[in-house]
Amino acid sequence: MKKSSLLFMVVAVVTLSCKDNERSREDDDIMPTETETMQQNRQQQDAAIFNGQDLDGWKAYNSNEVTQWRVEDSAIAFTPAEGQRSGTENIITEKEYTNFELTLEWKISEGGNSGIMWGVQEEEQFNEPYLTGPEIQILDNKAHPDAQNGPIRQAGALYDMVEPSSDVTKPAGEWNNLVLRIDHNENKGTVTLNGTKTTEFPLHGEEWDKLVKNSKFSDWEHFGKHRSGHIALQDHGDKVWYRNIKIKELDK
Repeated sequence: MKKSSLLFMVVAVVTLSCKDNERSREDDDIMPTETETMQQNRQQQDAAIFNGQDLDGWKAYNSNEVTQWRVEDSAIAFTPAEGQRSGTENIITEKEYTNFELTLEWKISEGGNSGIMWGVQEEEQFNEPYLTGPEIQILDNKAHPDAQNGPIRQAGALYDMVEPSSDVTKPAGEWNNLVLRIDHNENKGTVTLNGTKTTEFPLHGEEWDKLVKNSKFSDWEHFGKHRSGHIALQDHGDKVWYRNIKIKELDK
């Protein structure tokens, strides 16, 4: 082989190798690193806000002491104190949320009542979380008297404002799966109960104002006014359990 031909082949090989290296570097610039991918995946996943072992991340509303909520069989359980109680003991998340998808399971005692609230403000002027936070009703629809006031007061309802499209709850003592989605960007809240989307409602604006005006909350100055706030689990005097509590924060 002539020297000129050999030299040409060497130059060609070196040139192709350089181009391959350049393309590899360009691909590295385009493709996310493994760490970036892992971070994106974590952001898209639901985050547990109850670890199944203790009440880390939760606190009593307007109090530093939790006495009637405890962990039983990997669930947050409310057991009201015996005898005459001086008030209620609701618990709230330490963190505040704006747009989110909350997933949990709940189980109510026979004849029991509880609720899940969002947008809750913790201030001395408010002695109950429901003064500021709208509530998704948790109820034994078969035995609690409030169920007799119609679907607007039954489990899965936006309490006293929007009734569920159907009753898909399981009997007292059995676990129900609930997904609460609050998205102020879309101005939409939804409740999915045991796999069925049962309730849909606006979160602000003219339609929301109409709902409030036609409810028991019409004269409540601070009710439903805050887009960000704590999530609360209600003490309504009856035993109730919550477990597998997870949240996925949506874009603000």
